[in-house]
Amino acid sequence: MDRSGGNRRRSVILVALLGGGLIAVAVALNISFIVNYWRTGLLLLLGVVSFVVLVGGLTLNTAFLIREIRRSEQHDAFIHAVTHELKTPLASIKLYLQTLRQRNLPPPTRRDIIDTMLDDSDRLQRTIDQILLAGKTGDARRVHNPTDVDLSDVVGECVSLAGKRHNLVNGEVEVVGRPAHGAFVVKGDREELTAAVTNLVDNAIKYSGDRVRVAVDVARIGARRVAVSVRDQGMGITGHELKRVFRRFYRLPAALQSRVRGTGLGLSIVRAVARRHGGRAYADSRGAERGSTFTLELPLKS
Repeated sequence: MDRSGGNRRRSVILVALLGGGLIAVAVALNISFIVNYWRTGLLLLLGVVSFVVLVGGLTLNTAFLIREIRRSEQHDAFIHAVTHELKTPLASIKLYLQTLRQRNLPPPTRRDIIDTMLDDSDRLQRTIDQILLAGKTGDARRVHNPTDVDLSDVVGECVSLAGKRHNLVNGEVEVVGRPAHGAFVVKGDREELTAAVTNLVDNAIKYSGDRVRVAVDVARIGARRVAVSVRDQGMGITGHELKRVFRRFYRLPAALQSRVRGTGLGLSIVRAVARRHGGRAYADSRGAERGSTFTLELPLKS
């Protein structure tokens, strides 16, 4: 992967230098043309128009090539991450099954092995569900046959399941204020909304490091909208990365360095779900190592 990344960086530099060189040549030729033919109005006009078209085309072509190279790099990183997320639990399950078949283990040990295999199966299922949901929510069209969904219940369920999944039993993840049942009802797809909130909570836990303190708040914004905000005290996000974190396949450089598991799909799913429900998703952070807040904002049922 390092060699592939280095090759792509060299490709980006080469394309940028080539595009910049062509643009410089075009500018020089056009300037010399204007100097030589400034008295001929028609030729001057044609030269200026040709210059604008040529430089614009070269600029767009260079930007397109750089974007495609970076998209290819993100796609390869996604394939690598998904392969790891699928292969690791499968290998673990296979190893434990071989152990159960070849050895006569005492009942407590057998139960522990079975529990571990169930955990690996859940991890495998979550990865598959993420990929399927990313395909389902790939467009921004509205939800078909929406139903009434109480966000308070969805948030409570997601926080409870996340605590069990990550073995957090001392209030590391909490719902602020405990909104009343039925206070925040939206029209939408309960499965998609549950997946979006789960992704936000899981991300906050994963990027908190060893000191997990996550607060989930459900609050009204104005008269017709509700916001689910998930705040952590983890690694934080720099200013230029705030605009990229919701892109499909994008992962924070700090996450890659710290080997935080993930496919790069979670936040893109959150944004897609928000758009499909007529809302939006956004992030806020005061900088690296200063925590971050991710918000899912939705319209309330009228």
